[in-house]
Amino acid sequence: MELSVIIVVATAIAFVMAWFLLKVGLSGWIAMPLTLVVALGITYFFSRGLTTPLRQMRDAAEAMAEGDYTVRVKTDDTSNDEVGQLALSFNEMAEELQHADQMRRDMVANVSHELRTPVSALQAMLENLADGVVEPTPANLESILNQTHRLSDLIAFLLDLSRMEAGAASLDIEQFNFAEFIDETLEPLEIADAGHAHDVEVRVPKSITLEGDQDRLRQLFTNIISNAFKHSADNTTVLIEAHEDKQHGTVVTNVVNFGSQIPREKRADIFRRFVKGKTGPGTESGGTGLGLSIARWAAQLHGGNVKVVDDSRGANFEISLPKYHIATPSEADEAARYADESSEPSESAESSKSSETAEA
Repeated sequence: MELSVIIVVATAIAFVMAWFLLKVGLSGWIAMPLTLVVALGITYFFSRGLTTPLRQMRDAAEAMAEGDYTVRVKTDDTSNDEVGQLALSFNEMAEELQHADQMRRDMVANVSHELRTPVSALQAMLENLADGVVEPTPANLESILNQTHRLSDLIAFLLDLSRMEAGAASLDIEQFNFAEFIDETLEPLEIADAGHAHDVEVRVPKSITLEGDQDRLRQLFTNIISNAFKHSADNTTVLIEAHEDKQHGTVVTNVVNFGSQIPREKRADIFRRFVKGKTGPGTESGGTGLGLSIARWAAQLHGGNVKVVDDSRGANFEISLPKYHIATPSEADEAARYADESSEPSESAESSKSSETAEA
């Protein structure tokens, strides 16, 4: 319609101009070329507004080919013409490509961060064996083997991170003893932290049980505890205590390092990705800025949360998790679909059995 309006307006102006020039006595050989030039000029001037989004899309496509996915085409969201709709679709495509590129970058960062702890534990064990500090007994070799298994599981989990962040996360729910889980999680961290002589005090009742995915909860507690090590001076204490909140049906765990306090205005920011802690004494200050973000994500995956609470002793990270797992709608749908698929063979078997009986 816009193109039709431009053509009609240009034609009308050309007609009026040609009529006027001929009426004033100007030669047709001069009037007609002038009229054509004016008509073409008007058409070109007004048509540039139609083709501007197309030129922007060309420039944006060239920028995206060079790896810049932040470019967008300026357009009116209420535009209903073909070019406007094309520009809106182009921007949606650019958004998806930028999201995919960001997930790829986050995946690389997550892998490098998450693999560091088990690799450090393995390195410490093997160095002790090579230096003769410990003997290659079956128990020590089994400990190394357990770390390699954990490393393999972690790699498989991280390779599936993009699917989980897209909302298709699946949890392997089981009930386990929480005190034993904390001891297993703490073992490789203490080995990797051996050179800093942190004293870890654990106050977790043996009677507490929890439902959840142990692998993903291990990510949560590994990152919170290692963060306490990083920001604690050598030869200081890190406290891990837990209790069951029966009123809210949760298991609350507090990880306290007796170091500097975290200001209230910064407590929310430290859980954002790539936000690094301040430099200070400890195993390793700063880091990549991903550990606490991963910890919060793992807690939210279980319907829990992680936050920093007021504590005069130092930085206190409080982890609250539901004692019993509550399936999300997506998990319920997946379980129902699995049940339907599992029932199909039995139904076919029954029908086959019935047909055999009829034949007999």
